[in-house]
Amino acid sequence: MKALLDRIPTLLALLRRYPGLVALFGFCSGVASFLLVDRQAYLAKVLGVVLLISWIWLILENLLRERIARRFGFELPLPLLRYGTQMIHQESLFFVLPFFFITTTWNSGQLLFSGLLAAAALASITDPIYYRWLAPRRWLLLMFHSLALFAVMLTALPIIFHLTTTQSYRIALATATVLALPSLPGLIGFAGWRRTLLLAILPLAMAGAGWMARVWVPPATLWLTEVAVSDRFDGDQRTPGESLKLITLEQLRDHGLYAYTSINAPRGLDERIYHVWLQDGREVDRIALDIHGGRKKGYRAWTHKLRFPQDPLGNWQVQVRTEAGQMIGVLRFEVVSGPVSSAAETTAPPF
Repeated sequence: MKALLDRIPTLLALLRRYPGLVALFGFCSGVASFLLVDRQAYLAKVLGVVLLISWIWLILENLLRERIARRFGFELPLPLLRYGTQMIHQESLFFVLPFFFITTTWNSGQLLFSGLLAAAALASITDPIYYRWLAPRRWLLLMFHSLALFAVMLTALPIIFHLTTTQSYRIALATATVLALPSLPGLIGFAGWRRTLLLAILPLAMAGAGWMARVWVPPATLWLTEVAVSDRFDGDQRTPGESLKLITLEQLRDHGLYAYTSINAPRGLDERIYHVWLQDGREVDRIALDIHGGRKKGYRAWTHKLRFPQDPLGNWQVQVRTEAGQMIGVLRFEVVSGPVSSAAETTAPPF
């Protein structure tokens, strides 16, 4: 034990000299976790447990350091503990970032949440920000820790326990709200009954705001691998015809439209999703589909819409949403009255 303690100053000096190594390790490990599918469940489980343990440590840090000093006769260096916490944050954030980046619908409000995670990951590898702004402010560090745990749980729960995204979101939100409680007193600068009342209201407000903001949070483990809007579909092969961006009234009335989506989901996950058909931003239909995870190229699901409004002209979307309203992706097309050229007609809709 003494030999190990004697090496701590050397380790701290090495970390201070090469701070980029910690950041590089977190980044490479996070990307590898996304690419190595078999490692995802294991690492997600480990990160979840480590984040919970480290949260307990952050809350009881002074007490635990004092107990360890009494029991074992040495005091844990605070800089070493801060480096350990920083590495946990880096590993966690860079583990979840690839999931959220690939599932984000960038022209929607999901940009805000994924951007917040990216900013948090950048802060975790930028020592002047982390050690001058985050670490000295215990309440801010706890909030930062709660955000990392929230993102990890959204990713880990569907992978490990095969929970739906709705169930995972509820559990992750409840856990993050509870873990954020010790940081709330640091947000309130005044005393008296108003402080007590605000401390009682804030957790409920945070949980309510978090639930309302779920449409801005990407479903971390669900993403589209292939999409198409077509007037043809091969039921035997489960493949759509040419993907159309411009559709005529004649095509619409003759065959209706198929919205085809192939959705990547973790093995063992059963999830209900919805194809929400919108005309010029107004919802006209919502069709439920049950998908099953595990297929390498994604679970193939489609809806066939035959009934359209009396005047179907305009810009259309088929939003692919979870049961909680989180958006997986969007298919876009336009219904026009006249004929269209084949080059414009067969352009795939973005998502």
